[in-house]
Amino acid sequence: MKIEASFKGFSKDTLQFYKDLAKNNNRPWFEKNRTIFDKQVMVEASTFIVEMGRRLESIAPNIIAVPKTDQSIFRIYRDTRFSKDKRPYKTHMAIFLWEGPYKKLENSGFYFHLEPDKLFLGVGLYLFPNHLLKTYRDAVVHKQYGKSLAQAIEQVQKKKEYVLGWKQYKKVPRGYDPDHENAELLIYGGLGFSFESKIPQEIFSAAALDYCYKKFKDMSPIHVWLREMLYISTL
Repeated sequence: MKIEASFKGFSKDTLQFYKDLAKNNNRPWFEKNRTIFDKQVMVEASTFIVEMGRRLESIAPNIIAVPKTDQSIFRIYRDTRFSKDKRPYKTHMAIFLWEGPYKKLENSGFYFHLEPDKLFLGVGLYLFPNHLLKTYRDAVVHKQYGKSLAQAIEQVQKKKEYVLGWKQYKKVPRGYDPDHENAELLIYGGLGFSFESKIPQEIFSAAALDYCYKKFKDMSPIHVWLREMLYISTL
């Protein structure tokens, strides 16, 4: 997709589209309103990705920002194969820009999530794939990398608006010291920070770029640590 337009903000019509979709989550309604989705919602998402990608290069020099479905734009179609909830469509916009050597969701990155009444931003790696979990755990207890991780977390947590995630396990895995100063981080299945708020007024103008970039930058120390960890072959 060639993006020629510049980002001017997310429109209230786009939020209304998702609100209406939540009430009419069926194929006939979606097909009837597909033009709105294709010509407005997707264009706003695409221009945001292009311009945010350029800004994030100062934090993540090798950022991948591809304004296409199944690249930086998550599919609107829900996977209902193994779910009792058979509603076919997601009722939010989801965007991910990432940096790293692996498949998209196996890298740390910057997540943008927009609903009619909520903005959610995240930085990090939501779920470590099996081939990276031990690398992460070894880095957590490593003398050098463990210390720099603690410093990165402390730096982000100076601002109370960011929440550390994502715990998955109930206890420290076998083979690791439960009394280690970083032991709490060993029960995380992914690692990152998130920010959530009601829709800020900035979202409706180009100021959304500055607003989101500021939040991403505040949370970026965890991305920098994760990016370095992903390239570690031995500790």
